[in-house]
Order: sequence, then C-alpha cells, then structure tokens
Amino acid sequence: MGKYFGTDGVRGIAGTELTNELAYKLGRYGAYVITKHSPREKAKLILGKDTRVSSYMLESAMIAGILSVGCDVIQVGVIPTPGIAHLVKEEGFDGGIMVSASHNSYEYNGIKFFNEKGFKLTDQMEEEIESYITGERTIEEEFIGNAIGRIEERKELRAKYLSHAEELCHEDLNGLRILLDTAHGATHKLAPLAFKAKGAKVDVLFDAPNGININEMCGSTHLGTLSDRVVKGGYDLGFAFDGDGDRVLAIDNLGREVDGDAIMAICALDLLERGELKNESIVATVMSNLGFLDYMKKSGVDVVIAPVGDRYVLEKMLEGGQILGGEQSGHVILLHKNTTGDGIQTGLLLASALVKSGKSLSSWRDEIPKFPQYLTNAKVNREKQALYVELPRAQEKIKEIEDILGDKGRVLIRASGTEPLIRVMLEGPEEEMIRNLAEELKEIYLEELA
Repeated sequence: MGKYFGTDGVRGIAGTELTNELAYKLGRYGAYVITKHSPREKAKLILGKDTRVSSYMLESAMIAGILSVGCDVIQVGVIPTPGIAHLVKEEGFDGGIMVSASHNSYEYNGIKFFNEKGFKLTDQMEEEIESYITGERTIEEEFIGNAIGRIEERKELRAKYLSHAEELCHEDLNGLRILLDTAHGATHKLAPLAFKAKGAKVDVLFDAPNGININEMCGSTHLGTLSDRVVKGGYDLGFAFDGDGDRVLAIDNLGREVDGDAIMAICALDLLERGELKNESIVATVMSNLGFLDYMKKSGVDVVIAPVGDRYVLEKMLEGGQILGGEQSGHVILLHKNTTGDGIQTGLLLASALVKSGKSLSSWRDEIPKFPQYLTNAKVNREKQALYVELPRAQEKIKEIEDILGDKGRVLIRASGTEPLIRVMLEGPEEEMIRNLAEELKEIYLEELA
C-alpha cells in the first residue's frame, strides 16, 4: 500500500483524513495519469457516488480537479460501484471513479478509480498518481480556455447498468417473496427495480438515505432486523447490501445468515448444471470455511485459494480463467458479467438458482456444512498496525492455540486494508473454545498496539 492508496482506493474520515484538497488532487492527478495511458488526447471519465453526506462535497472537489487538466466528466449520480465498473467499459470511457466508503459508517468516505476496462488501477498507476500528489512529479502543461474540461450529466446510464445486471437472472422469479435491506445506500432505488422486473414480490427496508444513516445498524454488516422481518413476514429470503452495493449477504426463510461461502456454493452449482462454470472451478480466500471447501470438493468443483481482498480474488480469476470468485463477506465477482463484486447481480443469480432447483434457501443452506468460526477485530493505532506480525507475545499465543487445535482448526490473523483493525479469525471444533481463544489473542494486540 502507498501513502494514500490502500487495498480499495483512498479512504478515510471525510474532512480530516480525506479532505477536499486531497480529493481535488486525486481528481486532477488521477485524470492526468489516466489520460497519459489513454489513446485519446482528452480523456472522458464517468463519476458516481453513494448516499453519504460527504459524497457530494468530495465529488465536487474531484470534478474541479478533473476539469483542471482538460478531462471531461460524465456524472451519473448515486449508483452502485459495480455500475461504474460496468459502464466505463460498456460506454467506452477512459476511466471511472466512485466516491464511496463501502460498508463503513457515514463519517468515512473513499475514492476508487477504474481503468478503461473496468478494473481497478494497477499498483503502478496508483504510485504514479501519488508521485504527483507528493510533488515528486509535476504537470508542466497549462489548461486554459477551451482546454478546460466539461461536465455532462447522464443519469439515464443507471438504467443501462440495471438492464445488464438483470441479464444474469435466468428464471422468472414470480412467486418468490423477497425482502431487501439496501442499507440506505447506493442500491436503495435500483435493487428493488431489478428484482421486481424479474417478477418477484419485493418489500424494502432501510431505503430512505439522509446522508448520515448509510450502514447504520443495517445492511450486510447488521443483519438482525432483516432476519427478524424475514421470519415474521413469511418471506422466502432476504438480501442485505452494503453501502456501495458491491457485496450482498442473504437471509434464509428461517432467519439464518447465508454468507458469501454458501452463496458462492449455490451459484457455482447452478452455473455448473447450466454448463457455464468455466474450468469447473471457483476462487475463494483463506477466510473461507473448511466445511464449504469440503462441500465444493465433493460436488466436483475445484476451489482456488487467494489472499483476503477482492483484488487478490480477481488476480487469481484472471490467472486461472474462473468466472466465479469471492469472499465470505459477500463480495462475489461474476467475471463473465462484471469486473468487480456486484450485490444485485449476485442476488439475482442466487434467486434464479433457487427457482430452478425448487429448493428453499434454508434447505440448500443445510446441505453446506459450516465448521465453527469466530472473527473478532482489535482496533489499534494506525501507525502501529503493520507491527502486528512482529509481536513475540502474539506469536507465542498463536503457537499455543495451534497446538490446542491441532489438525481440527486453524488461526488466521491479518491487518485490515481499509481500517485500523487487526482481524483475528479462529476455526475449530467447539464454538465457545475458539471464541475464548480468539478474544485472548485479541487482547494482546489491543495492549501491544494501542
């Protein structure tokens, strides 16, 4: 990771860490670097945002920066991140930008760049942008008069993205009752339209964004309300999106969570039966549950393992030719349809698979074993976060836990790429035991990295 770019663009608290000044520079130098790598003299960039209050402020600052180097801006307004990734390629733009902090609370925001093919920028391009921000490189050209960029508003492009997303649903969803939690975020208008267009009976929770309620006790990180309402309302299933709509988790008809592992399993077997699962394999991460991996193997689907992070999943998919990959968190990439995770597409494919199979989501969930797994986060000093791999006390504790679990479990420790957190995950035969061990290890990180 660079000084500004993390694993998912630039992210921080809007106004202090992610300031208007920084947003202006990211717009200016990001557009300039993208233009240098474009065959066109004057680049055209598509720009979208989520619903948090700071998105409008940062969008304006970015637009000023982009226009200052002669690039044109296509504004589409509030749209899921995968909408930008799809449209930049489909409409022939030189790059795309999304203003969003995904699942984070409203005070955070972020800026993600996409290249002309809809993929996130390479590390080299991010480093090049940073070199201009830090003053290591400078722009020598002047952009005045007619050389200044222009703005065009094209909100109708959101409908084009939605039409594309709906293509992945092969079945008529007529008869399915679905409850959606749109997290007061970027999917609050488009997700209900997509499922209704395919015939489902749809009701929606948390679809009234006010700028500060995005992800607030709702969405894919807070499933409690959706779970309760699915059961009480007698729905067939529910879907919870995150703030920018690039991930989704499901709730079955019994109110139980269906995570990204199970969603991928169901989608993989549906694609396999249709003869569309390329290489009969998918990509998952080291966080994926051992029960899921065993189920996939027995079902005839090979699972390639990647490090945590959608960019690493995507790298493995591009290397191996897989069309399906993702994370337990619900970030699922359907590479034959889009270049990044897409919550709406994933939900439609899952619903379609249920209709075709004739199974309820709860019965299919019961087929997929899940070993006890416990994940907890230690909030640490951002300046000390990288030291987590060097702590003798923590390493001793990890060895102790591994000795206790033997070959019946595992320990996974990683630093978050977007927040000052150390993520501690244990998997083992007894839930209470792994919870206690994980919390003991977490305390060490809290004490040592305060």
